[in-house]
Amino acid sequence: MASRPVGRLLDLEYRILESCLELEAASEPVYGFALAQRMSEADGGHGLVGHGTLYKALGRLSKMGLLESNWEVPGDEDQGRPRRRLYRVTGEGARVVSLRPAVVAMIPPARSALA
Repeated sequence: MASRPVGRLLDLEYRILESCLELEAASEPVYGFALAQRMSEADGGHGLVGHGTLYKALGRLSKMGLLESNWEVPGDEDQGRPRRRLYRVTGEGARVVSLRPAVVAMIPPARSALA
């Protein structure tokens, strides 16, 4: 598999950053499942993101310095569920989103073996 140029984000990564910013603006906690829901709502449920794909992308964005994350502090209201990893868009992440190219290169769909 060919690697992408350093610093180039995938459409999915832009969508994650944009969804994080939207959740932050609404004072909602930003964690994996909330992001998956937000992204699904944004495209009418047509582009569901697999959680493995989402969490790998969150890790890449963190390594790039576009997101920060930490484990939530347990409280009385969240008894009975595991702690969540909370994300926050960094200043650099917000800057990258604001500079997003108007047209994001799309990978063409795979050709059918029957064609």
